[in-house]
Amino acid sequence: MNVLAVAVAGRGLVDPDEPVFTAGDEALLRGRAVFETARVYDGRPFKLDAHIERLQASSGRVRLTAPNADECTSLAALAVGAAGEPELALRLYWTGSTLVATAGAIDPELEQMRARGMRLAVIRWSAGTLASAKSTSYAENMAAQDLAADRGADDALLVGHDGTVLEAPTANVWWRVGSLLQTPSLDLPILAGVTRAVVAALAPNVGYEVEEGTYPLAQLLDADEVFLTASIREVMPVAAVDESRFGAGPAACALQDALRMLARLPSAS
Repeated sequence: MNVLAVAVAGRGLVDPDEPVFTAGDEALLRGRAVFETARVYDGRPFKLDAHIERLQASSGRVRLTAPNADECTSLAALAVGAAGEPELALRLYWTGSTLVATAGAIDPELEQMRARGMRLAVIRWSAGTLASAKSTSYAENMAAQDLAADRGADDALLVGHDGTVLEAPTANVWWRVGSLLQTPSLDLPILAGVTRAVVAALAPNVGYEVEEGTYPLAQLLDADEVFLTASIREVMPVAAVDESRFGAGPAACALQDALRMLARLPSAS
């Protein structure tokens, strides 16, 4: 991400090239830190309160004191205002001692990827104890993406060794069978995506029923349509999972339009 603005608690705005974490911070020494990523539409972070709540919950999972919600909100506003762009990727980082907000540009290639659909490679996965926390200990997730890239894919589809579909390294996964949308249950070791919750609420408005459960990979591969949801990628169609091909589906398109419409409402937050 091309970082345009950085705000640090107790310091205010700093130069984006200036270091903000000390060498003794456990975020660097132990990987004990949490973060959140929200998309900014028309200068307003979407679902910021939900992201801050998850940041606080993730803090508890890694045994950090939760950051102050009002301070998170203030830092986010400072970074977004300084970035000077209406469409941004906003990130909050909390190490237990340092709270940072950054605002950066949205990758322009996302829309090209949305038009063609993502290619996923199935990566067998053993979920760790922090699977439901948004921790900065993402090395395993990045390794899964690297393995997928080695096989010519854009991203990984994480599947348990028993064949249960889980998620992508940085996104939730969905598929459509007729008018039914299926997605792995939060009882599984996956992240409770903020965009996942928004899409689940929007689905009935565009003609789809939502079902959460524990599903084998074969069920996804037999679906009519597959897509991912994440804060920055929004609703991202999947064109292929290994050798299985999927066409551009109506659900992803309808949900993407509904998500954008909701996010741009003046009352959206």
